[in-house]
Amino acid sequence: MRCAKSTLLLSSEGGEYSFGPSSADRFFERYSWLDNILCLGDEMKIIDVKEDHGINGLVNLQNQISQCRLCQDTFRFEPHPIVLGNHNAHIMQISQAPSKSVHETGKPFSDASGRKLRREWYRISDEEFYNPDNFYIASMAHCYPGKAPGGGDCRPPKICAKQWLLKEMKLVDNEIYILIGGIAAEFFFPGEKITSLAFEDKQINGKLTYILPHPSPLNMKWFKDYPQFTEKRILKIQKEVHKVLGIKSLT
Repeated sequence: MRCAKSTLLLSSEGGEYSFGPSSADRFFERYSWLDNILCLGDEMKIIDVKEDHGINGLVNLQNQISQCRLCQDTFRFEPHPIVLGNHNAHIMQISQAPSKSVHETGKPFSDASGRKLRREWYRISDEEFYNPDNFYIASMAHCYPGKAPGGGDCRPPKICAKQWLLKEMKLVDNEIYILIGGIAAEFFFPGEKITSLAFEDKQINGKLTYILPHPSPLNMKWFKDYPQFTEKRILKIQKEVHKVLGIKSLT
């Protein structure tokens, strides 16, 4: 199967999502599970994806996500899907997966990574971050995936992004995207290194997209190797976040 553009249409009615400049061949290779792709001329289309639009559509989808148990046998513990945000959220933030702490509290980014993200990088209050009209907080997997044998968390199951994330993206009318971590970056920009993406302005669906390394304390080596991210790059992203949210920047 060959197409000239790395473009997805999530339904025949429209909803175009551009997944970066990588080749369509690489896209098909990595996302072969999207088995209802058709090549129509120079475009790729996913057909027969039908959902309600607007507020009701997203609420219905979020209810389905909250009740999802697709990975229960894989996890061997009760899944706890995390979802937060309104259809008109200004920023759609897509990260890897909830941590164990978030799994237990039910509140996204209520851990050390979240505190660094809010207070040091975005420089916004908890109230501003958790305002569902400001941020739609999504992830490659909505549930904590468990601990990996070698340490750290398991990788998020691919089925979650297939089943839920792309549908959420279609129903949220955000202004900008923020991707957090290498797994989210790899999903949307396959083959591109986060060491480069973190310093580039990208686009998804024609909307400004920023890519952040994961703010986890386990990622300290990356920040030491690339000090220009916290010294310069994050200031630009911070100002854009403040602009979109209507917050007067502190700098």
